[in-house]
Amino acid sequence: MAFRNYCPKVRFPMKKTLCALLALAVTVSLAACSAGKNPAASPGTTASYEPSGSPDTPPPSAAPPQTLLTAENFPRLDGSTATIPLGEAVVAAVLGIPRGDAAAYINFSGTNNAFFALAAAPGDGNTGAYAADVLIVYEPPAETLGQFGDSVEMTAIGRDALVFLVNASNPISNLTTEQLQKIYTGEYTDWSQLGGTPGEILPYQRPQTSGSQTMFTKLVMRDLPLVNAPAGLVSADMGGLIEAIASYDNGVSAIGYNVWYYVQNMKPDPNVKILTIDGAAPNRETIKSGEYPFVNDFFAVIRADEPADSPARILCEWLTGAQAAELIAREGYAELNS
Repeated sequence: MAFRNYCPKVRFPMKKTLCALLALAVTVSLAACSAGKNPAASPGTTASYEPSGSPDTPPPSAAPPQTLLTAENFPRLDGSTATIPLGEAVVAAVLGIPRGDAAAYINFSGTNNAFFALAAAPGDGNTGAYAADVLIVYEPPAETLGQFGDSVEMTAIGRDALVFLVNASNPISNLTTEQLQKIYTGEYTDWSQLGGTPGEILPYQRPQTSGSQTMFTKLVMRDLPLVNAPAGLVSADMGGLIEAIASYDNGVSAIGYNVWYYVQNMKPDPNVKILTIDGAAPNRETIKSGEYPFVNDFFAVIRADEPADSPARILCEWLTGAQAAELIAREGYAELNS
């Protein structure tokens, strides 16, 4: 895979010192958190989400020293839809601002778009400048990674899973990997072939460049040919797919896939059921351990030529450390299996 995995090295003493100070400052921020609802989101470029049970972020008085990351030099963040809550939590913790104010500092444009915002060379159809400095993002299509080669550095910071959804009225609760493959190659076309109520299977897909489609192709279909989905069965956004499966019209016949964190924390719907796969239910523990079969990491990403002491590299290194791991867990994401 055409990317360079970055690990902090001893050869950057200034960077290590700054990162240590930032970690200390954010430790104070995390300790200052208290239970309760976050303030209402301020107008910003990205909607604000709060996972159930997520604590408040610290007040401005807990901000790190001005020699580190500030509102003036904070890197421009972009990323995947399902990492919007994490992006807000990172901004709030590092800058010491209320969670509701953090949305103004991020612009999460989706997995594939985020990579182009970070790594497409100025002048290549862009405005002449990079549009993002740090990504908190899911894995993009192989074609995108191949296009940028060694120009980006990716470090895994957390883990998520691809989950399959059916309407809550569908009696099917578990499918095997082989059954899913046969649905999406077109071999199975009726729910009765799977022990369900007779009726046409409507297999929803996502656009080719979406993070969930990348996970689906990589983890489920592998090299199997994917049936061509009618335009009406390709959902342009993650929320739209959930709504289609939850709906009364055709919803009972539908099946689709999405990212576990998004379904569980950002758009839960009582009319949608998450299937167990090969007998394993997706949750934080089974995703972390890999017991659930369709698991993939998400990443902190920067350009490979970022200077050792740049704000982008300092933030990216902090995202790979213990304080960020604590924050990732508190936001409800699955941690890496160390």
